[in-house]
Amino acid sequence: MLKPQGRRGEVTAELHTDFPERFAVRKRLFLLGRDGKRQEAELESHWLHKGRVILKFSGVDSMNAAEALVGSEVQLPREARASLEGGAAYVSDLVGCEVFEVSGEPRALGRIENVLFGAGEAPLLELKNDREELLIPFAEAYLRGFERERKRLEVALPEGLLELSGRKQKTSLRSKARRR
Repeated sequence: MLKPQGRRGEVTAELHTDFPERFAVRKRLFLLGRDGKRQEAELESHWLHKGRVILKFSGVDSMNAAEALVGSEVQLPREARASLEGGAAYVSDLVGCEVFEVSGEPRALGRIENVLFGAGEAPLLELKNDREELLIPFAEAYLRGFERERKRLEVALPEGLLELSGRKQKTSLRSKARRR
């Protein structure tokens, strides 16, 4: 959640769902706090606003109470999730997966540490291994296999994409280091 909204305990949150209409029927949610603790929360109301969602939870009735929720992540129990089609996956299913390049000689690329949104048409998978960090697009055209239970994702990437990703990441890290 990003920030308090108004004076009655509402919070503004980014939408990372293809099913925002389900807030109307899903009242039992969980909030994963910045401290890593999970708490159950009852959703009183919601509305969409400027590409985001405003959430009002029971018992959160002031700006100060809403401020305590900033940085929390809204989660659903696995059994309450909507079924996904095609190459779609939930972020929580992707994080921690080992990614393997399977075109040509198969090789391990790294473990998914994060999924980044807003950088383009497809989300970017942030991978880390012993040597480097990589950013690769999570695009259906590159997917060859996904085994959620085994935490394994297989991709066939275009030639040169990994080299570009590694070079861009190193430049980005150098730029961050200069700003400090």
